[in-house]
Amino acid sequence: MFLPAFSDPHRRVQPPAPDKPAGQDKPTLRFLTSDDYPPFAFVDAQGALAGFNIEVARAICEQLQANCTIQPRRWDNLLDALEAGEGDALIASLKPAAAGRRAIFTEPYYFTPARFVAGADANKLDMRPEGLAEKKIGVEAGGAHEAFLRKFFPRAVVIPYDTRDKMMRAVLDRQVDAGFGDAISLSLWMNATPGCVFVGGDWMEPAYFGEGVGVGVRPDDRDRRRRLNWALQKLDETGRLTELYLKYFPNGIY
Repeated sequence: MFLPAFSDPHRRVQPPAPDKPAGQDKPTLRFLTSDDYPPFAFVDAQGALAGFNIEVARAICEQLQANCTIQPRRWDNLLDALEAGEGDALIASLKPAAAGRRAIFTEPYYFTPARFVAGADANKLDMRPEGLAEKKIGVEAGGAHEAFLRKFFPRAVVIPYDTRDKMMRAVLDRQVDAGFGDAISLSLWMNATPGCVFVGGDWMEPAYFGEGVGVGVRPDDRDRRRRLNWALQKLDETGRLTELYLKYFPNGIY
């Protein structure tokens, strides 16, 4: 299963100095998150926070040798809580563009690529723009994925649907030759409804799909961002990020 590199192997980030002198209690790193965005963050059957973001946060704390707290907030209150000092870092799949100037972000620890999907037993498709000429491609209407298709696959027959579920049902029923959309959402849909597979590679054009998702901190907290970047690089180098990715995304999104 292909995974992109999340850190530059040629960049050597110096380990951060400890927050407290040796012999004193470990520092505490307070994360803010949401609790209603599975598989990234959710409340499990035992009533505990779980998910990809939650485990990444805990792994960061282990790497930094810090005590860890993870506090859930309503999605629309996350940035307010960060600004108010109710937490030190935001790990909630919030893209930098959505935060504006209210937060700065680490290097990404995952991306949100676009992918094509087709029926598992469909004839093999040529996924180049010229290969999809005259092919019917379903897409959720009105968003970046439709705009990307119309720009870079101008000879495909783009068929918009008002929901992702309708688009995927059209793929299953062979009403279209393929579908196109957010790989994470499509992966979760396919986990619950077998019958489709990813075809071709991933598309990560930043102008359409963003530059990845990182951990947010207050704009004046650049030293903490540096520490978090170091921890994320170590988690990438040691394979820990890969382990967590494979645990929560068995279909693969890249």
